Amino acid sequence: MAHGADEQMTQQWSNEHLRLAVKAACVALWSWNVDDNSFAMDPRGFELWGLPHAGSIRFEELSAKIHPADRDRVSAGFLATRSVEGPYEIDFRLKLEEEVRWISARGQGGDDGIVERTMFGIFLDVTGRKQAEEGSELLAGEMSHRVKNLLAIASSLTTFTSRSSRTVEHMAQDLTRRLSALGRAHDLVRPLPDAQGRAALLGDLLMVLLAPYDDQGAFSGRIRVAVPRMGVGHRTATAMAMIIHELATNSAKHGALSSDAGALEITGSQDDECLTLVWAETGGPEITETPTLGGFGSRMVRSHLGGQLGGAIRYDWQPPGLVATLTMRLAALPL
Repeated sequence: MAHGADEQMTQQWSNEHLRLAVKAACVALWSWNVDDNSFAMDPRGFELWGLPHAGSIRFEELSAKIHPADRDRVSAGFLATRSVEGPYEIDFRLKLEEEVRWISARGQGGDDGIVERTMFGIFLDVTGRKQAEEGSELLAGEMSHRVKNLLAIASSLTTFTSRSSRTVEHMAQDLTRRLSALGRAHDLVRPLPDAQGRAALLGDLLMVLLAPYDDQGAFSGRIRVAVPRMGVGHRTATAMAMIIHELATNSAKHGALSSDAGALEITGSQDDECLTLVWAETGGPEITETPTLGGFGSRMVRSHLGGQLGGAIRYDWQPPGLVATLTMRLAALPL
């Protein structure tokens, strides 16, 4: 008699342990009658499917909750399990009003373990894992896209520099400066607080891009920067790096930055729609006539501002130095 009691207690503990394990793992249990195609689930199963609890439910009713893009695949997959031996796993999406939930159905195929024409298995909510996988795929796609863009830009810069350089040494120096500016802009792209998004700070971006032209260091020497505190996204940082570098390169060759007495001041302001940057040079060679802007650099500046940044640039060739006014849409900056 004592032996029977011990056996009963062991069975009770085993059932309790199973119940706790199933609950801890957030596993939903299901059974499938292969003759009448009806399903039975535990309360967790009905919760996962967004359905009221019932004794049983037909496969057609469950199918109505499956995402339309997955419905036929899931139906065919379940039927195929009857003829395929071994464990199986079918992942699919549920469309629950505005929510999309990923479910993994797992069981044993080939009628292995069938009891009175009923198969058994589990449902798992794998939404978190699927979202992580999708995030990784998006990141990989973004990195691939950015690398292709960088290669395209580098190719264009190489072609342009080869046409405008007088010597191989001059080409190497000019191309290195241009590519370095692009690299420094990408190095600045890093996570910021949620209010600013994943971006570089505008002031930091300008400081790093202009530091090579200021022996005393940006913000403390002949280059002064006063712009609003705001973030810019990686695409904007790339475009702005090319624009600022082009202006700085021209200034170092012909403008204020070519003279020991020259100075550059960049100021910024914003309204509800636009950011305005004013690039003002003083102290360089006196400007006696308006230069012709038909080269690759000026076309590139207009292309980036007018296309990606939704803005424009206006040149004012004053005798003391160039004053360039750049405008760009605020909505484009976080991209």
